[in-house]
Amino acid sequence: MGSLFGAMLSPVSEIFLIDPFVSHVKEIKKNGLKIEKTDGSVQGYDIFAATKPDKIKRDIDLAIIFTKSHLTENAAHTAKSILSKQGMALTLQNGLGNLDIIARLLGKEKVIAGVTSHGGTLVKPGYVRHAGSGMTYIAGGGASNKNSFLAKIMKTFNSAGIDTKISDNLDSLIWGKLVINAGINALAAILHVPNGILGTTKECEIIMEHAVSEAVMVADALGITLPYEHPVEHVKKVCASTAKNRASMLQDVLRGADTEIAVINRAVAQKGKELGVPVLYNIFLSEIIEAVEATYKNRINPVR
Repeated sequence: MGSLFGAMLSPVSEIFLIDPFVSHVKEIKKNGLKIEKTDGSVQGYDIFAATKPDKIKRDIDLAIIFTKSHLTENAAHTAKSILSKQGMALTLQNGLGNLDIIARLLGKEKVIAGVTSHGGTLVKPGYVRHAGSGMTYIAGGGASNKNSFLAKIMKTFNSAGIDTKISDNLDSLIWGKLVINAGINALAAILHVPNGILGTTKECEIIMEHAVSEAVMVADALGITLPYEHPVEHVKKVCASTAKNRASMLQDVLRGADTEIAVINRAVAQKGKELGVPVLYNIFLSEIIEAVEATYKNRINPVR
């Protein structure tokens, strides 16, 4: 997602990609970043990439954080080291808790949060598929300097073709995305299928509907109004609009990497238990993914 947004923003901004994935960075340096667009065409981008921030200039205006949740603290330290005095960090990550981690290191006044419906799949080092488009929403605190900065971000993103709006309800944004992820990510990762299969296969729909409904009940118990009506149908629409996308958790599982289950289904389950809301499906999905992670080394590869 960082590569995707970096490529999209590169015609209108000076972009620096920082990614610990060495092979990805090496390929971008050697042959440029390739983005397969939603229409199937491929475009190359000559864009700066590095594994560490020591080779980029300081006084950056905006640091966009797209890392997995277990790397959020590292990313926040990186952002702190390169941001200008007036610069801010924007998290467009999945799940709960990332904003709090970043704010502890940078201060609440320097952090903005948002959500995006764009989907990206890392096909191979240096090659990313833009697997789905949609709106991006950002929200700030209320300080005049932050509101002014939000307007600049929105203008820049929109000029790059990233349809962006400002929201005044951050909790609604975060839980709106969390409900979607709770229905899609773990299930896609367990079944090894792209998003589109979940919304068109009856057996998948049953599980997805239960996971979504539980997450909605937790949001209701917290007094949070979601940014859309009919959540189950909305999640199915997301599946359809990102039909070819491999959910981020599926990409993690296929690579044998740590997933974000702790900040998605497990986070829903924990909040539900605290509030006395039944969350059996989110617990079960969490336990299956955690078992998958625990047995990566014992995996039997499929017979070809």
